[in-house]
Amino acid sequence: MDTSELRNLQAPLKERYREAPESAVVTMTAEAELSGMAVSCKVQTGQALVEAGLHPAAGGDGTLACSGDMLLDALVACAGVTMRAVATSLGIDVRGGTIRAEGDLDFRGTLGVDKVAPVGFRAIRLAFDLDTDADAEQLATLEKLTERYCVVLQTLRNATEVTAALG
Repeated sequence: MDTSELRNLQAPLKERYREAPESAVVTMTAEAELSGMAVSCKVQTGQALVEAGLHPAAGGDGTLACSGDMLLDALVACAGVTMRAVATSLGIDVRGGTIRAEGDLDFRGTLGVDKVAPVGFRAIRLAFDLDTDADAEQLATLEKLTERYCVVLQTLRNATEVTAALG
């Protein structure tokens, strides 16, 4: 997809969202199914069924997807798609590359071993290694706009309110 194709694709959406801001609000959903007695659940993604379970550091055997890994997967997916869209929009040729997310998680928190240890990631690092001839100024703009428009990155940074209810 080139710059003009992307702009043509997004122009009517942007116009509709300017004229009717409420039409831009979309409720996205995800659902997991608990089945059997295993400490796991099945998550239907857009393309495949993923069975999630405990990370080996929490007692899992490593055969099931860990939700922490899935969070990092979502981050690199969103950052990659966002970066590609921004590069396309700016006319920056990115031939390929790698996006990597690393997160530090202290399992003492989630296992209740230490009440002071945090539950959740205490740090996440996102890195891009791109195959491009873009100059330093273009790369700085690409990084800034990717960070600004990446939904998952902004959700993590801005601590979105999440509610939970049984029943």
